[in-house]
Amino acid sequence: MTQKTPLYQAHIDARAKMVDFGGWAMPINYGSQIEEHHWTRNDAALFDVSHMTVVDITGRGARTFLQYLLANDVARLKTSGKALYSCMLNEQGGVIDDLIVYHLQDDFFRVVVNASTREKDLAWMRQQIEGFDAQLTECDNFAMLAIQGPDARARVIPLLAEGLRTAATELQPFHAVLVDDWFIARTGYTGEDGFEVVMPATEVVAFWQALLAVGVHPCGLGARDTLRLEAGMRLYGADMDETISPLEAGLEWTVAWQPETRDFIGRSALEQQKKSGVSHQLQGLLLQDRGVLRNHQKVITASGEGEITSGGFSPTLQQSIAFARLPTPVAEQCQVDIRGRLLSARVVKLPFVRNGKSCIA
Repeated sequence: MTQKTPLYQAHIDARAKMVDFGGWAMPINYGSQIEEHHWTRNDAALFDVSHMTVVDITGRGARTFLQYLLANDVARLKTSGKALYSCMLNEQGGVIDDLIVYHLQDDFFRVVVNASTREKDLAWMRQQIEGFDAQLTECDNFAMLAIQGPDARARVIPLLAEGLRTAATELQPFHAVLVDDWFIARTGYTGEDGFEVVMPATEVVAFWQALLAVGVHPCGLGARDTLRLEAGMRLYGADMDETISPLEAGLEWTVAWQPETRDFIGRSALEQQKKSGVSHQLQGLLLQDRGVLRNHQKVITASGEGEITSGGFSPTLQQSIAFARLPTPVAEQCQVDIRGRLLSARVVKLPFVRNGKSCIA
């Protein structure tokens, strides 16, 4: 049965085109994916992300549990509100999910995981928490909005309750604050500044309408995908999964190897892979011929064949871009098989775009 967020009727009223996304009825766009993309890069855009899963980890053993559960080390979170991006691995070093964990107190961490992986994530976390002095609580009575873009913070802050306004104004990037039941994080998935706001589900429609009233544009999943592709942000299920390690997904920077005494799930497998060397690496591709890069297209390189994991047209660069898993060593040039035609592409570092500006040299 398809699930609906508290904003389902608001999407219908805004003439959204609705699609099934991981069992949720979600807006793909409100008329023009391209316009929604540019609104986010140039103004302020609003995304309903209430389908994502919010989980609180509490108790004296919360930190110790998360140090075992995650490849990144929550010991790096030394101040209240600091956020950390990490992968959650299986014993073979494959990625069960990628997530953000927020440190609120020494015995209170908030974790936000993907929507489509909710059931397996919760089952895995509940299995692993046994034996730790910690509790896991799914916050299923909350809704979540992402407001992104160069003008996003200026539009949001005046709409917040007085007790939250100053805290949100002073919030540093990749930090969050919790006041009563409202949780505001200066994080996002678009490569732009902005907030992700978790609030009681009963209050989200009024906040959505207030944001629309000050000129924030509603945007759907279509624009969210081109934005995150330009920003170099991986999509679970496309760029990584339980058979792909963080080393193969270009996410070794999220693995905390020190201290060597910290054991975490998948560590032994990752250490062996690092010692042996990975056979493939995730890289960016910039198409140099006319055409559009798509998922699963074959890539021909001097080292062998690779595959595009995420591809599409970049509205900001006006050029086709992609992530591709390429055999090592990776050369600077390759060819992509598009319906039997071999088209030239350049291998580039990610991201393609940051804060609205091209990162391509």
